[in-house]
Amino acid sequence: MRTAILLLCLLCASACQQQPAPEKNISTTSLDLDDLQRRTFNYFWETVDTFPYQVLDRYPTLNFSSIAATGFGLTSYIVGVERQFITRAQAAERVLNTLQVLRDLPQGPEPAEVAGYKGFFYHFLTLDKALRYRQVELSTIDTGLLMAGVLSAMSYFDAENDTEQQIRDIADFLYRRVEWDWAMNDRGTMSMGWHPERGFLDASWRGYNEAMVLLIMAIGSPTHPIPTESWQKWTDTYQWGEYFGQAHVNFGPLFGHQYSHMYIDFRGIQDAYMRDKGIDYFENSRRATYANRAYCMANPADYIGYSDKIWGLTACDGPGNRGKNNPNISFYDYRARGAAQWHVVDDGTITPTAAGGSIPFAPEICIPALDEMHRLYGNKIYDEYGFKDAFNWTITYEDGTQGWVDKDYIGIDQGPILIQLENYRSELIWNIMKKNPYIVAGLKKAGFTGGWLGE
Repeated sequence: MRTAILLLCLLCASACQQQPAPEKNISTTSLDLDDLQRRTFNYFWETVDTFPYQVLDRYPTLNFSSIAATGFGLTSYIVGVERQFITRAQAAERVLNTLQVLRDLPQGPEPAEVAGYKGFFYHFLTLDKALRYRQVELSTIDTGLLMAGVLSAMSYFDAENDTEQQIRDIADFLYRRVEWDWAMNDRGTMSMGWHPERGFLDASWRGYNEAMVLLIMAIGSPTHPIPTESWQKWTDTYQWGEYFGQAHVNFGPLFGHQYSHMYIDFRGIQDAYMRDKGIDYFENSRRATYANRAYCMANPADYIGYSDKIWGLTACDGPGNRGKNNPNISFYDYRARGAAQWHVVDDGTITPTAAGGSIPFAPEICIPALDEMHRLYGNKIYDEYGFKDAFNWTITYEDGTQGWVDKDYIGIDQGPILIQLENYRSELIWNIMKKNPYIVAGLKKAGFTGGWLGE
């Protein structure tokens, strides 16, 4: 299938035009990382300011909030304090408001007028009341990412005052309330989700992907833990292989190599699988980042704009096929794009979060990539809240115009840029989460040893 797709894409080469001219009057000096962080932080701070305090899935399109983005938002407020974008008191007030809403939202098995069930939350919530949006699933991974943000707040706000004590108490309650063991559905692996209309999804968390932090929190739960052997069942389904010269556990979209690393410092700690391979998960993500870049540099489908500094495939928006004038290419809307030995999804769409979320692994290639995107295309792709979600210079339209840039910022793509850039610069979130007893317990029960875990 992969070969067929690439051959089909190669047929489009004769139709490709020259890369669009760079934005005029844009400074060619290096991208200001402080400015990037401030703008990206402002996405979480400025678009969420009143009840129900949940982070928008995307902006300026207004459709629903995302519980995973809310988790990233809770962590972003911590970054904002340390970067002096806001005061600690401002952050604490916002975090407390957010947690109080999450605590008080109705939970139950009903298909409507609830926000979640058994401590889990629905993937998307309505903008007005933060209740289930249409018939979306009760999401285990999105709840996991929300809880990672909740635990970051629990460990950061450690002052002895009423507001921060409430933050710790509610955060602890929210985490302990999640019935992770229920989501195992009497199987060896955790289900990806549940619908009140038809029960658990058939899909479960297998193979390497973004769910490491989910399983670690579930194993470390003092109230509803999943079996410790769940971690080995997870690693038993890994796909190790060499791709573009990089031997690693493969997963195509880069977000799978980033999300768990936003919260856990995997440098120097190993489980049984990684001890056998002689590396750690941080090194695995570094190799995946280099492989993603190498694929884009090879550019087998000859898409416009790819280079050693314009690269990055992961989940993002795309131009879709509406009104296009490229008969031999299928352009996707939102899709998990990526490149790995057994997974190639590529339609010419580059997303800055692919490089931005991998900065700690390979700053020597990731920061120059963001800098080049900013230098070449300026405010076409870099505006009020930092980088727009994605762009594609290969698509041409029936009216003769070429190229597409997303109008939206997406919360779960903004978060990795902000948080991972901070981990690279100060190790802030990593160090905060090292103090969280539930994360530490989960890692140890999963068999991780060495490094900071042994200190």
